[in-house]
Amino acid sequence: MTQQNDVLPASAPDSRPRSRVLARFLASNQVRWGIGLVVLTTLLACFGGLLAPYSPTDPITTPYAPPGGGLLLGSDQLGRDVLSRVLAGGVSLAWMAPLSAVLSVAVGAAVGLAAAFTGGWTETILMRAMDVLLAFPGILMALMFVSVFGPSPWLLVTLVVLALIPGVARVIRGAARPICDREFVLWARSVGIPGRRMIVREVLPNITSPLLVELGVRLMWAVGILASISFIGYGIQPPTPDWGLMVSENRTGLATQPWAVLAPIVMIVLFTVGGNLIAEGGARVIARTEGK
Repeated sequence: MTQQNDVLPASAPDSRPRSRVLARFLASNQVRWGIGLVVLTTLLACFGGLLAPYSPTDPITTPYAPPGGGLLLGSDQLGRDVLSRVLAGGVSLAWMAPLSAVLSVAVGAAVGLAAAFTGGWTETILMRAMDVLLAFPGILMALMFVSVFGPSPWLLVTLVVLALIPGVARVIRGAARPICDREFVLWARSVGIPGRRMIVREVLPNITSPLLVELGVRLMWAVGILASISFIGYGIQPPTPDWGLMVSENRTGLATQPWAVLAPIVMIVLFTVGGNLIAEGGARVIARTEGK
């Protein structure tokens, strides 16, 4: 009689149907509100310029004209239509902020996972490098490089990514460290499974919730940094319409014509809140599903 010894896998396969997770994700009211806000603001940012009743760069009336006479939101400090500039002013933010958030989370998560999995001197070196980056305020670093190289969109994205990576790396390192000490990871180490495969198949799936939350948080930070850079005049340059730049240009007329400032602020807030609702809602759905 032959005895067969079965070797247990490093971790039990996930039998949960992916369709069930997706259905719960889409059924979450928080996620649906977030998707609605992001889709609405993104569509307005990308195609709003086609709906603008006037040219967003040409003066058509007196400065700070109140709403009325064909101007739904009045005019700005140069007599340009506020509605037209709001509709055309979100293109840069609509692609720069999500790209910055995704890249920062991807790179930061890779650094955090590598530090948590390897430990020792590698972990020390990686995290001290993150501390050095964290010591530089994001706005100050952006001002320094933009002053030298000019306000290139890709340079702004790169600077925002560098500013956000350290925070992501620290959070993901803290979330992954306990996972790396679990039995199934230690088993995988003992049988010689490559480290990259263990990180991707064993550690990464167990930190999905923190990753999603970080994506939402870093999206908020990316929007804030990019809007702040435009607000102080080092981002998108006039006369190009930009939501952050509109707030800066019209802040002196806030008491006279508040819509020139409030309208772009509302768009920035809706875009940021929508992304955060999706990330947090997705993290809660995954956490509830894994807990069952």
